[in-house]
Amino acid sequence: MSITPDNIRPYKDHRPNIAENVYIDASSIIIGRVSLAKDSSVWPLCVLRGDVNDIVVGERSNIQDGTVIHVSRPKPHLPNGWPTIIGNDVTIAHKVMLHGCTIEDRVLIGMGAIIMDGAHIESNVIVAAGSLVPPGKRLVSGFVYSGSPAKQSRPLRENETGMFLKQAANYVALKTDYLTFE
Repeated sequence: MSITPDNIRPYKDHRPNIAENVYIDASSIIIGRVSLAKDSSVWPLCVLRGDVNDIVVGERSNIQDGTVIHVSRPKPHLPNGWPTIIGNDVTIAHKVMLHGCTIEDRVLIGMGAIIMDGAHIESNVIVAAGSLVPPGKRLVSGFVYSGSPAKQSRPLRENETGMFLKQAANYVALKTDYLTFE
């Protein structure tokens, strides 16, 4: 894990919780209530800011270059706010914006996608590059979604369903290489 004095930061009484075998690029910033599970990875120039709510990243999930992940604070009409929860074997491609959303297991979020507060992405979903998932929208399992706002484009193909675990495994191997040569 690449840690510099400034890239892993507490916020008030909350320190990031980082499991073993996690890779965090030294140019990324991890702040506050962030949990990174075993074999996950955070690549260059990412920001995970868990200052007013939780960010949870599951096992073998990868957060690629330039991604920003944030949360929504609790409010009187929303006492728990919106944390950002990311399941296992999830690939978050380059320059994605996640804000107060839930992403279940085995999901691919394409480059430049935006997922907003209260959105819920079920397992086994592809969100196409550049898509916008609006607040509160639920994307059901087994489909590709695209557009702004994101709409169901087509069912996943058989070769795509196997791709989720393969993509996650590729990033586990890559982060292991990076950890080995630090």
